[in-house]
Amino acid sequence: LVGFNCTQATEFNLVGFTEDPATRVTLFLLFLLTYLVTILGNLGMITLIRASPLLHSPMYYFLGNLAFVNLCSSTIITPRILVGVLLGKKAMAYAGCMAQVFTFGLFVVTECFLLATMAYDRYVAICHPLLYPLVMSPERCSRLMTGSYLLGLTNGVGQTISLSSLFFCSSSTIDLFFCDISLLISLSTSDTTLSLIILRTYSSLLGVPSMLVVLVSYIAIISTILSISSAEGKCKAFSTCASHLTTVSTFYGALIFMYLIPRSDTSRGGEKWAAVLYTVVTPMLNPLIYSLRNQEVKEAWRRLRKIK
Repeated sequence: LVGFNCTQATEFNLVGFTEDPATRVTLFLLFLLTYLVTILGNLGMITLIRASPLLHSPMYYFLGNLAFVNLCSSTIITPRILVGVLLGKKAMAYAGCMAQVFTFGLFVVTECFLLATMAYDRYVAICHPLLYPLVMSPERCSRLMTGSYLLGLTNGVGQTISLSSLFFCSSSTIDLFFCDISLLISLSTSDTTLSLIILRTYSSLLGVPSMLVVLVSYIAIISTILSISSAEGKCKAFSTCASHLTTVSTFYGALIFMYLIPRSDTSRGGEKWAAVLYTVVTPMLNPLIYSLRNQEVKEAWRRLRKIK
């Protein structure tokens, strides 16, 4: 009944960060620099993996896809932040908001399963090295990668359909810098019971299993590393998964703070910066983490420079 007694909102107002002009200029320059590093870092990682035979292995196949996902998820969010910070433009059309919910939902869940797949890859490599060529065959890697994208697509479509059935009649102000689905549901004047059930169901069916795969994989990895007698062997084994573990900790840590810790008025600022961490900073850090901590990536880069 609410939908027949109100005018549906045609746009949403994104609060952003601050109204102070000097601070906005500083934030614009920081976000612009971060976005440029994100583009160059992830495109560079994709190019290096494709160009270097040294990196033609399952781990780097997944890493190349992670760089692509990071590039896409950052492009969905950061340019809109730059426009909002520089021009003070807060309004975002209803259709644009729905498109952002769909694409961001797609790539976030894809990244969750991609990180889980990478954790499983490290588990097989460290705990069952003799079986690694058989278990992580090119065909299986391709199926795992396709499955990650399909699960992400399922999430994006499901969340967008559930959201499109809601009405937004009163407040259309989102206290964030992008269209977050949980905040949108809380703004709706419709009965949000079904949308909340869908959101929680997708979170449980898609988010929890991927986190469990990562957790179980690393429990087994740590157990195997501790059983290695030599200190050199332990360091070598740990170095093969240290970069991925850093990426996982940053990504899931921000998501847990954003969505699993109860919200309060005093934590709004913290939520915004947690959102910045997993939407803007993490896509920039991932290629830096893998390039600075991974000896094979460094060696591939050195060989490529010698050829040129």
